[in-house]
Amino acid sequence: MSIWEYANPVKFIRTTDKLMPWLSVAAIVCLVGGLIWGFFFTPDDYRQGSTVKIIYLHVPSALMAINAWLMMLLASLIWIVRRHHVSALAARAAAPVGATMTVIALATGAIWGQPMWGTWWAWDPRLTSFLILFLFYLGYMALWSAIENDDTAADLTSILCLVGSVFALLSRYAVNFWNQGLHQGASLSLDAEENVADVFWFPLLVCIAGFVLLFIALVFLRTQTEIRARRARALLARERST
Repeated sequence: MSIWEYANPVKFIRTTDKLMPWLSVAAIVCLVGGLIWGFFFTPDDYRQGSTVKIIYLHVPSALMAINAWLMMLLASLIWIVRRHHVSALAARAAAPVGATMTVIALATGAIWGQPMWGTWWAWDPRLTSFLILFLFYLGYMALWSAIENDDTAADLTSILCLVGSVFALLSRYAVNFWNQGLHQGASLSLDAEENVADVFWFPLLVCIAGFVLLFIALVFLRTQTEIRARRARALLARERST
């Protein structure tokens, strides 16, 4: 079996139809369980108090905001190289989900940062690159909507995705590039000294799993919708030409 078989829209829909119920249930279990565990069964931080618990929303959403764009980049590259329509439509489907994750990350970051920094917003390198990433999400979605021909839209949005990937990477590594920023270092790291304490780390991993599963389920659902919408537009165009 080849992965390219799923470039067939019919096979993609049939396969994802079987997966989505399991993904949805797993996402709900992880999200509800992780958030309850994190918010109600972990102690306050000795420096940040109860505000540290926003980590269970902020870190997973920020992680998915970045990785959603990287998933769009991969799908766009597949479109450019192999011209598979499902990959282009999957990139389009992921954009609103990624933009929503970015908004959640920005909002929770502001709520978390206000008591820590004394301000809702600072032009910190990571915050600024995240804001620019959100603007790229908006531009990407607007470009898809502005162009009637799907193939042309896929070509242009793929190029935009390549450019926006710079800011996705900056959002991830800005703390390492600019040490003078207010933003703290990575909460999850291969370096044990940089990780949060285990009491926060384990429920955080459950929340991250929930966000990942939710993202996959939503992208599958929205890709199916995009495939069906493309079919409907093709049928409508065919009827008008006859």
